[in-house]
Amino acid sequence: MMNRLGVKCRFTLRNWLGVLLLTAVSVLILSPAPSYTQDRGPSPGGEPSADVARGKYLVENIAMCGQCHTPRDENGVMIRRQWLQGAAVPWTPAQTQPKWPLLAPRIGGIPPASDADMIKLLTTGIWTSGKQLDFPMMPFRMSEADAKAVIAYLKTPSAWN
Repeated sequence: MMNRLGVKCRFTLRNWLGVLLLTAVSVLILSPAPSYTQDRGPSPGGEPSADVARGKYLVENIAMCGQCHTPRDENGVMIRRQWLQGAAVPWTPAQTQPKWPLLAPRIGGIPPASDADMIKLLTTGIWTSGKQLDFPMMPFRMSEADAKAVIAYLKTPSAWN
């Protein structure tokens, strides 16, 4: 494959996605995690529960869900007041991909599937159809505890306001 300057380039979309997935997994494994407990309710001081805080960390710093699931303004800056409310996928593949989605769905507020289905997606990469989602969605392999924390965060008003 030749790039625009006529230089031979062996780096394809498939290789790029592999590097992106490997980087995300490495960051997830090597990043120090905040302390985490299994409580589900808000803390007495009004601060988010440990699950919500862990979910926010995973969504915003590891999985980086906002990159695709949040609309952008005319300058390409994410519109925070529409955080995780669905958006046009900001990238297109270098080569035509028939299943490449044009829109990333809303995931903040009420997720697009039941908690059980969302946990299945985040732990196995399998969607409600029984198949893996198409790229650019990464086939995550989170622990069940991390998947539950992500769902807890996605359901909080801070994830969709």
